Amino acid sequence: MLTSLRVKNLALVERVNAEFGAGLNVITGETGTGKSILIGALSLVLGERAEKRLIRAGADACGAEAIFQLAEPDAVNTLLTESGLEPCDGGQLIIRRILKAEGANQIVVNDQPATLQLLKQLGELLVDMHGPYDHQSLLNPAFQLDLLDAFGHVWGVRETYEAAYALWRGLEDRIAQLLAETADPTAEIDRLEYVIKDIEAGAPEEGEEERVVREQRLLGQAQRVQELCSGATNALAEDDTAAFNGIVAALKAVEELARLAPEAAEWLEQLRGINSQLQEINGGLHNLADKTEADPARLDWLDERLAVYQRLRKKYAPTAAEVLALLARTKDKLRSLQTRDEQLARLRQESAVALAAVRARGVELRTERSGASTLLAEAVTKELRALGFVGGHFAVEVQPVEPQPTGMDVIDFGFAPNIGEPMHPLRAIASSGEIARVMLATKCVLAKHDRIPVLIFDEIDANIGGETGNAVGKKLAEVAKSHQVICITHLPQVAAHGTTHLAVTKSVREGRTFTEVKLLDERGRVNELARMLGGRDLTNLTLAHARAMLEKA
Repeated sequence: MLTSLRVKNLALVERVNAEFGAGLNVITGETGTGKSILIGALSLVLGERAEKRLIRAGADACGAEAIFQLAEPDAVNTLLTESGLEPCDGGQLIIRRILKAEGANQIVVNDQPATLQLLKQLGELLVDMHGPYDHQSLLNPAFQLDLLDAFGHVWGVRETYEAAYALWRGLEDRIAQLLAETADPTAEIDRLEYVIKDIEAGAPEEGEEERVVREQRLLGQAQRVQELCSGATNALAEDDTAAFNGIVAALKAVEELARLAPEAAEWLEQLRGINSQLQEINGGLHNLADKTEADPARLDWLDERLAVYQRLRKKYAPTAAEVLALLARTKDKLRSLQTRDEQLARLRQESAVALAAVRARGVELRTERSGASTLLAEAVTKELRALGFVGGHFAVEVQPVEPQPTGMDVIDFGFAPNIGEPMHPLRAIASSGEIARVMLATKCVLAKHDRIPVLIFDEIDANIGGETGNAVGKKLAEVAKSHQVICITHLPQVAAHGTTHLAVTKSVREGRTFTEVKLLDERGRVNELARMLGGRDLTNLTLAHARAMLEKA
């Protein structure tokens, strides 16, 4: 569960430390006090978009830190290890995010630098957040489909279908590509054949141009090269004072010296090595001189090769390697065009087989969804009746369609709020309060099927009140038996069901606005519920009513 959330210099918050408990945590406070800033801070910690405007005026940075205590840390530890981070110590996960006005922002997980992507992945494992407008997603057919598949545990069948669909679409895309490559295959074949013939006539080789340039430069200075080689060989071996002569004399002397003084043996080996190196250098100089004779015919050939490369580079690609790569691609494209009809016939045959597989997998998926739809409708209906729709009924309609990326079905949620009323599509319901309760009902159903430990509801009780509010509070408390639930609420009927109650207040000091969060004791809860019931002026009647609500809850 989430044990604490610390916030510093975020919007109206200068410094807040909110402690949470197991079960149902309720957050209350007057409108505009900054209750949703806590949820915003948690969203920041879990990878949501960060904007510098969130930094409190006058501060150079803002930050949020969330501490989770994980009863089953295996999934989180696996994710951390895959990201190169150390696993949680004792199941404790600490996430810190700092947003700076200047310079790089910071993300730290268990005191180790982390990435934004990791935060988002951790968030998906730990927290399911439902904001005040998220119930509108319940009207989205794609969301409805995902919700049904999650409830029915049909992801394995769906993944099998999606793989078959991707294979079929890939074949269809290849067919479309072949058909669209050119409107005139004959002209394109002629063009490709010309390019291939032109490049092959130049016979480019990777690295040859560089070798030609080096040889051309050498031959262009042949006379000077030979003069230098001659001077070096004379100094080494051919003049009276040649180095070889001195080395030979030294070898004879040290050889005899080594017989008299053993330590001279090492010098003897060194002199022999020097002698060998000088011989190699001398041979290399003779070879270089021999091959650097001025040869007009060779120079002409080198000039022609450079002209070939210059033409190919100007015409086709900046380097010989890229010209050769273009040649390979052109040959592949030519082969493809020359065999296009055969390829189309083969691809169409493969596509027909793949489509048959898609339809077979789609029927399997529809069968699973149809069974799950009945169970989901019954489960949500039961939850809705506990939320005040005594005669309400929920339906999940599965309609067949042609193959789509997610299956061969479209899903439509239907809802009849009262006895005797016909079923209407959920999107036709005008009341946001009714839609919010349908969303809560579906969340309650899904909470029994998923492993996300923390559920957050930000004002899900908007536009409801009275006994319906009490029903919502009961339902949240029921969900909180298996999950930690954090709920921002304006309803005392909901707040009364909390096991942990945080009150958010706003004050002005020295011309600045400050938001504070306080963990309420029993007396504080009575006063807060009384405020929610009757405003700031607490009366014996509102206080008694608040105590009664807490006792009943």
